[in-house]
Formats: sequence, C-alpha cells, structure tokens
Amino acid sequence: MPKILRKELIRKPDVFYYEVEAPLLAKKARPGQFVIIRLHEKGERIPLSLAGIDPEGGSISLIVMAIGKTTSEMSTLNKGDEILDLCGPLGLPTHIENYGRVVLIGGGFGVAPLYPIAQALKEAGNHVTMIMGARSSDLLIYEEEMSSVCNSVIVTTDDGSKGLKGIVTDALKKEIDENGADMVMAIGPAVMMKAVSEMTRPAGIRTIVSLNTIMIDGTGMCGGCRVTVDGDTRFACSDGPDFDGHKVNWDLLIERQRTYMYEEQESFAQWKKRHAHMLVEEK
Repeated sequence: MPKILRKELIRKPDVFYYEVEAPLLAKKARPGQFVIIRLHEKGERIPLSLAGIDPEGGSISLIVMAIGKTTSEMSTLNKGDEILDLCGPLGLPTHIENYGRVVLIGGGFGVAPLYPIAQALKEAGNHVTMIMGARSSDLLIYEEEMSSVCNSVIVTTDDGSKGLKGIVTDALKKEIDENGADMVMAIGPAVMMKAVSEMTRPAGIRTIVSLNTIMIDGTGMCGGCRVTVDGDTRFACSDGPDFDGHKVNWDLLIERQRTYMYEEQESFAQWKKRHAHMLVEEK
C-alpha cells in the first residue's frame, strides 16, 4: 500500500501537504492530472489534484484541506501511515508547449495543482507569470514554491493584507494591458474561472480552465462530473479536467456545484456583487 513519506501543516488549522510513495504512478503522471484515493475498505473515493510529481524519487505530492469526512480522516494520518488505494494518473495532462507569455491564475487551493504545470511550462521556454489570490494573507499557499518556478508571482488579497488589494481579475487586466498574454490558465472556484474567461474573451486570448467537479469513479463511467462544453456533454474526469474556458457553460456548472459543494455556494452574480468595489467595469 502507498506509504506517506512526509506530512506538513502548510496552513493552520486544516491544510496539509502530503508526499506519498508511488513509484509507478510518479513515472506515468503528467502535470494537470489527478488521482483518486481510498483510505480504508469502508472509505469513500475522492479525487485529489497532483500538486507535485517526483519520478526520480518515486513520489507524488497532494494538498488536502480537512473539510469533509475523508479529508478529515486523512488529516489524522502521519508519516509512515499507509493509504489503501491510490488510483491514477487520471484525466488528460495539461497541453504543454512554448506559447510565449503565459499567465497562470490560482484561486485558493487552485494554486497547488498549478505548481507542476508552471514548472513544465517554464521548462518548455515560456515566460510564466503567476497570479495567486485569496481573501486574506493567512489563506495563501504555495507562494514560495511558485516563486521558484515562475518568472514573477503576483499576490492579491481581498482585504489587502498582502500584495495587491483586489482580486485576481484586477491583476490579470493590469498584466495583459502592460505585457500582454499568449495563454492564460486558471484553476480555482468556478466563479473565479468564469470571471477570468469572460475577461480574456474579448481579446481572444486562449484560456484554459481545470474543472474539478464532483467525481466518483474518475473514468467517465458514472457521469457525475459531466459538464457542457461548446454545447456538448463532456466528462471532466476523462475528457478533462482542462477545457477551453470560453466554451464552458459556466452557469450550468456553477448551478450543479452549488447543489453538492460547500465551496461553490456562491453564484457568479453574488461573487460579482461581493467584489463590486474591486471589479473592472465590463464593456
């Protein structure tokens, strides 16, 4: 069974970093993919994005917030403990090429899976700018890690406790106006990814989003992770998780997530209202 090689509390009181022994998986895994874990025989299956891949060391990294039954159980595991099942790598890898100037946007937890993606994009010759946002400085994660693989890191906080006071779309507009962008990729809450996609749409900037929807089997069989992209039904687990942000039916996705996920209780309209004093006026 996969063994936990390292555990760290990276954000008090409930966000943990795990390095897990998985030599075969680490050799096959690519940035943008995910795994499904089951802690014990009576446990549920949950998907977790890859926050790091070490093929030489034979391990993968996972970021876990103790918010539900399984993640709370996992938070009690320590170095040396074992996980019953680790299935992966699942999903299609992020397409990596030399785009030119790339802007990555991470909202909250979305920063962690962008780390291996940023690393791969930088190695492919891109100029990589990272924009990470959170409501306050104590909710930021992976700032040091992203600084090590990006050309520049821009931090935004809603309350101004660190970096720029505002939201990620403020920083994105400024970055595009001043330096341009050949590709934008966003990972985070659906309302944030929708806002990013709507901002880049008028300029026709290629925008990729990673849809971390409800998943059960992770292979496209159950249909729980279905999303509508360009008018067609797709499965985030097997057809994604990366999709063209300009083609995603965001309203339908957000409505589905509000049914199941605490993090997505806020609608896009509510998100815009809460940030009305910060948002750049849409044209």
